[in-house]
Amino acid sequence: MRRQLQISLALMLAGSAFVVSAQSSAPSSPAPGQAPATTTPAATSAATPGPQGGVQAPVQAKVAMCIGCHGIPGYQATFPEVHKVPMIAGQNAKYIAAALTAYAKGDRKHPTMRGIALPLGDKDIAEISEYYAGLAKVDAVPATVEAPADVKKLLDKGACASCHGANFSKPIDGTYPKIAGQHADYLYVALKSYQVEGKPYHGRTNAVMAGQVKQFTHAELKTLSQYLASLPSELRTVPQSRFR
Repeated sequence: MRRQLQISLALMLAGSAFVVSAQSSAPSSPAPGQAPATTTPAATSAATPGPQGGVQAPVQAKVAMCIGCHGIPGYQATFPEVHKVPMIAGQNAKYIAAALTAYAKGDRKHPTMRGIALPLGDKDIAEISEYYAGLAKVDAVPATVEAPADVKKLLDKGACASCHGANFSKPIDGTYPKIAGQHADYLYVALKSYQVEGKPYHGRTNAVMAGQVKQFTHAELKTLSQYLASLPSELRTVPQSRFR
């Protein structure tokens, strides 16, 4: 009898071990109302193309914090003064990445943008930048017509085309922005920010831009901004809703 009990107990233990092993190796079944788990590349990739060339949720989640300002045409910011937020759809990806990195480091001082940029990793910044660079597909702008004499004098003084390109939409380096057609009031605020020194929450640190901008008066910067804003542009504000 004892021998039979020992054999029965051994069989029971072996059967239990087999069941546990099978359960651990088999895919888990979803609970009622839950989607089945998946580990396919499409689910794990943060930049997998979606239907109609769109982008799946991971990147959408990362840009959700951007569209509240940059996805509303004509939306105005109030810091450091009232101005339209810049158009970033169609902007150079490398420039967007450089700007976000500068906000995170504090080279560009702006409390809201610093708060947004600080938590972003390199991959996040790259994906957000590529997303906005491809968000507006427009024809390349034609060569810029000759500027009025007074404006041309200012443009030559600042050597603006030497970095931003002959039509101000083809910068010589991807980390420089397209500025043709950008909002005039934003350009004016941005240019003035390179003249600011010693402010904890306002100003931009860039040796090249600071050297160029500090030779202009505010009136001259406004003239430059208005001219640049009047040019044909590859930049757009693409309306986006946070409520999807």
